[in-house]
Amino acid sequence: MWAVGIDGCPGGWIAVFADCDGRRAPVVRIERRFADIVDSPERPQVVAVDMPIGLPDRTEGPGRRPERTIRPLLGARQSSVFAIPSRRAVEAPDFATACALALETSDPPRKVSMQGFHLFPKIREIDALLRGRPDLVPRVVEVHPELAFWSLNGERALAEPKKVKGRPHAPGLVLRRELLRRAGLPPGLVDSHPPRGAGEDDLVDALAGLAVALDIARGGGRSFPSPPDRDAHGLPVAIWTLARPVSAPVPEIAAMPASVSATETLPVTRRDIEEAHRRIAPHIRRTPVWTLPEAFGHAGPVSLKLEFLQHAGSFKARGAFNTLLSKPVPAAGVAAASGGNHGAAVAYAAKRLGVKARIFVPEISSPAKIAVIRSHGAEVVIGGARYADAQEACDLYVAESGALRVHPFGAESTIAGQGTVGLEWEEDAPPLDTVLVAVGGGGLIGGIAAWWAGRVKVVGVEPEGSRALHAALAAGGPVDVEVDSLAADSLGARNTGALVYGICKGAVDHVALVSDAAIRDAQGLLWRDWRIATEPGGAAALAALVSGAYRPRPGERVGVLLCGANVELAKLAEAARLPG
Repeated sequence: MWAVGIDGCPGGWIAVFADCDGRRAPVVRIERRFADIVDSPERPQVVAVDMPIGLPDRTEGPGRRPERTIRPLLGARQSSVFAIPSRRAVEAPDFATACALALETSDPPRKVSMQGFHLFPKIREIDALLRGRPDLVPRVVEVHPELAFWSLNGERALAEPKKVKGRPHAPGLVLRRELLRRAGLPPGLVDSHPPRGAGEDDLVDALAGLAVALDIARGGGRSFPSPPDRDAHGLPVAIWTLARPVSAPVPEIAAMPASVSATETLPVTRRDIEEAHRRIAPHIRRTPVWTLPEAFGHAGPVSLKLEFLQHAGSFKARGAFNTLLSKPVPAAGVAAASGGNHGAAVAYAAKRLGVKARIFVPEISSPAKIAVIRSHGAEVVIGGARYADAQEACDLYVAESGALRVHPFGAESTIAGQGTVGLEWEEDAPPLDTVLVAVGGGGLIGGIAAWWAGRVKVVGVEPEGSRALHAALAAGGPVDVEVDSLAADSLGARNTGALVYGICKGAVDHVALVSDAAIRDAQGLLWRDWRIATEPGGAAALAALVSGAYRPRPGERVGVLLCGANVELAKLAEAARLPG
């Protein structure tokens, strides 16, 4: 016997099916019509949906009796319980008519919210189906995710919201996933990516519905009110939750197939990134996203993540803070090897956290970046022609002193920190089809690919003269490459290393190569037309779009990460073809 939890989503309905006997793996999919779920091959016997069932002819007070009953249980989360207006208001053809009819059929008079109005088509869809097919009524129950989580949390309201200002709230989602795991849902299912057409909060809500459906299927379930009320058409009016005590043993269901949850096989997962964001959020800037309807020659929307506005001038502050906050720091402090941006970020994080820092930089590092490192109070050691030479000197110092090495890309804590760029981008921007990300050592693209694996196409961008990830993907493993590029001071790693390659081989679509001339043109374009000052590495992702190294299809929703601003003004003037 199958049970299913359902939530409405932009793509229609997201449904999570589970075999109550645990013999078959769960199934997650999106259907356009609710009827296609109840009539699916699984033929679910318990269907739990986060949508009102049973509509009143008139409303007294703040909505139906189910809403009035559960609101006091949910504490600060009670605002998520909408007041359902009368059937006439729900069936109204437009918002103004719905408000007028709601006022006419409520005591005290109250209008409908625009958010509630947008749910009316889905409410009508379920209502029509159940009225037309009475045999379905015993199988379909109304649920509310926050009531389910109240039950799973020992009948206590949750402290963290699921959303803040309409955007997913990472700490709240982490808490709810943990409760779902404790309820016996497989970790691979709970941590899986939602299919395209649904958000992660939609999947979490559908999983909460599944937890209730499984409890009912196994003889549990509890309705508010009990017994349910009935509307004028005989449909039940009640919100269901779990009856099973949280301390009771939880029957397990089959594990999720590995193919459904791609990130479970990655060394850095979405959960790691969510936890990193919660850890570093007080210390970093949540950089803005700028969405342009058409720009840079693309006949479609372009979303710019302005990460060059981050502390110390680049995304690197995220990985630096996550490492320093998640690992014990010895008395010798921290050490890092860097072409400049990573060193500046580690120096900044160390200063903010009261930690000593020694930064090893190669001779090719720009004076502007070295000046930034020193401005944050770190000791700077310059030596070696390339980044690898600086890394060797750093490793020797760490071995001798016991300092904590903060790797610029080849460490899980670094990659998880950089992945928070993707988390914020997804929360703050409209949905994307593709993101373009510059690649040096690969920590940034590794984190972003781990966040968006299987949901958004992630395309790396490397200079033609510094192509460590491109070469690794072609060779089937990390290989050394020669480095000779305008952007070598930030995109100049000779080898991605095994950790970055292990993430990118399955989660990065491909790597586009751009010439130094294209990078310089993009850098100049950003300054001349938008007054954005970026270093060459910070403009590389845009160079792929502007030069045609990546050609999106018309209407494709493209994200471009502008990742670094530590540029010498004289060189920026040269790139912009302005007087020095």
